[in-house]
Amino acid sequence: MAAPSRTAGRHRPQRHLPLQILLGFLVVYFLVPFWWVIVNSSKDAPGLFGGGNTLWFAGHIDYVGNLTRLFTYDGGIYGRWILNSTLYALAGGIGATVLSVLAGYGFAKYRFAGRRFSFSVMLGALMVPATALVIPTFIMFSGLGMTNTIWAVILPSLLNPFGVYLMHVYARDAVPDEILDAARVDGAGEMRTFLRVAFPLMRPAVVTVLLLSAVASWNNYFLPLAMLSDNRLFPVTVGLGVWQGIASANNSGSTSLWSLIIMGALVSVIPLIIAFFTLQRHWRGGLSVGGLR
Repeated sequence: MAAPSRTAGRHRPQRHLPLQILLGFLVVYFLVPFWWVIVNSSKDAPGLFGGGNTLWFAGHIDYVGNLTRLFTYDGGIYGRWILNSTLYALAGGIGATVLSVLAGYGFAKYRFAGRRFSFSVMLGALMVPATALVIPTFIMFSGLGMTNTIWAVILPSLLNPFGVYLMHVYARDAVPDEILDAARVDGAGEMRTFLRVAFPLMRPAVVTVLLLSAVASWNNYFLPLAMLSDNRLFPVTVGLGVWQGIASANNSGSTSLWSLIIMGALVSVIPLIIAFFTLQRHWRGGLSVGGLR
């Protein structure tokens, strides 16, 4: 067998150079805002508005002081907002994932009357922007007397048409009908077949839908802004928006509030980073575990 040409090996990296440059640009593009938040969350009001370099630390670094003031300002309301966001993300993420898995699996593996029509309606819902549904949802919940409650934020978050579509496509391709038929022949019921055979094969897609749904619920802004009027029920996104409005309207008297806003933005990102790095290992192991079972 002929040895590979050294000339070909030398030219191979150059072929990928434009792609590497593009990826490097995208990395910088996405990391610079995060770096800005990390740097400026260490500054006090003079450091923020003193005219220094916004992408580097000021002379006085005060992470601990800003963090302490963040969780003690206005009676510690920020901690309440973090807990609210955690509740909304967990309830909305888990609930939306359960409904998406069941609906997607049902559309993929069962034949029933109205299946095509129902799936077409679901795809049509996928095309509608979520913000366009906020006002109709508010009117409906107002008629039911459920506005300014946690359910006004959680219940709409349970509907995830994209999650249903993703689970439908994944279950259709990743769960062979022959495996399901073999389980049924062995005497397994539909629920046991789903839990012991189909679900392990679908785990990477389940984790993906869970992560996307939880992140969407955590970052949700317009829906809780329209539904809630009690600041004790605000998620962290709406709470920081309220602080930003106060700071913008009172520039001379509330400049110190900007330090809390930036530090609050940094703290609000940390749970999402932890969730991503915690769940990403399931993408690699899901298929192999399902195949062994």
